[in-house]
Amino acid sequence: MSALVAATNVTKVYPKVVRRRDRLSAMMRLLLGQQLPEHLSTPVLQNVSISVHRGESLGVIGENGAGKSTLLKLLTGVLTPSCGSVEVNGSVGALLELGAGFHQEYTGRENLELAGTLYGFTGAELKAKLEEIIVFADIGHYLDEPVKHYSSGMVVRLGFALLAARRPDLLITDEVLAVGDESFQKKCVRWIEDYLSTGGTLMLVSHSMYHVQKLCKHALWLRNGVVAGYGDVFDISQEYLAYHEKKSNAEQAQAQAGKSLGYKVESLLLNGQLTAITLDMQQDLRVEIELLSPDDRVPTVLVGIVRADGTPIYGVTTDFDKVQPTRLTAQRYAIVLEYSQLPLLPGHYALRAHALDPEGVRLFDSVIREFTVRGESREFGLIRLAHRWSSP
Repeated sequence: MSALVAATNVTKVYPKVVRRRDRLSAMMRLLLGQQLPEHLSTPVLQNVSISVHRGESLGVIGENGAGKSTLLKLLTGVLTPSCGSVEVNGSVGALLELGAGFHQEYTGRENLELAGTLYGFTGAELKAKLEEIIVFADIGHYLDEPVKHYSSGMVVRLGFALLAARRPDLLITDEVLAVGDESFQKKCVRWIEDYLSTGGTLMLVSHSMYHVQKLCKHALWLRNGVVAGYGDVFDISQEYLAYHEKKSNAEQAQAQAGKSLGYKVESLLLNGQLTAITLDMQQDLRVEIELLSPDDRVPTVLVGIVRADGTPIYGVTTDFDKVQPTRLTAQRYAIVLEYSQLPLLPGHYALRAHALDPEGVRLFDSVIREFTVRGESREFGLIRLAHRWSSP
């Protein structure tokens, strides 16, 4: 079965136009059908290949500038690839740049008529669907106001309502769920879930791993214009989160280097040990933390457990649990955290203790202790949940 949308070795290169003569040189080369040399070009995407079949859902993730939006524009025909090919075998509905396709001076109602025609509605179809679109958008009297008076959330409401009425073979959205109020986001999620359950196909760009994992079965991770990961949504999204965890830790260490840390984790013991430890499954874990407080105010403590690849598992703070470290002497505090029958499955983990100011706003210091959980288990995941099988 042929893919609904497929990209094969797609590359997109933009000319560098720092100086006027660079612009003229690039234009002449393009007119003559010549490739731009490296010193005159900036690659945005390089050799990206994907295929999405009917009924599938693909999340596209990556940092800002990774090439996500460029890829969607290539798939929708807004841009043409510098190299490679794009094939689309069905109707496509895309909500990309905010407000794209809407005339700022026209009212919402007038824009619905104009954009509806571009989306392939006949006059009769649009008339029949108009009330449904208006109800879904739910923007009240603003429907008859110029779009230039709309908030970003209202523009998305109007655009998504039109796409929802069209129900294309392939729905492509770029950060739609990041704009608008919570109630409309929930409405969009419910509609997308229904759309997928009835055979719709989705490509979703989002920085929200929650929405990507909830709505998509597969994920594409772009980094600096190349494919960093492509496959099962949970595998790829966890790799992506682990990458950001490591990046964040490196940036934090760099920012703190050479500075006075203020509140500080002076000592971190796991079951009485200063070094890495090994636990059996279901064994208790005792965490002992001593802290330094230069202004002698009671610091806030955050403790988190992560998998070796950085995947967060559990975190808790003294502030949220309404407890405080005990004052030992001037400027020195301590607290103990105990986990009874730690429910982690066998594997390598790390416990992170963080010292924050008393308001819990700024993080000053972090200490990490690695530990291993050993045992025999054929269960999947990260933690062991108590369960019981029985006959019906």
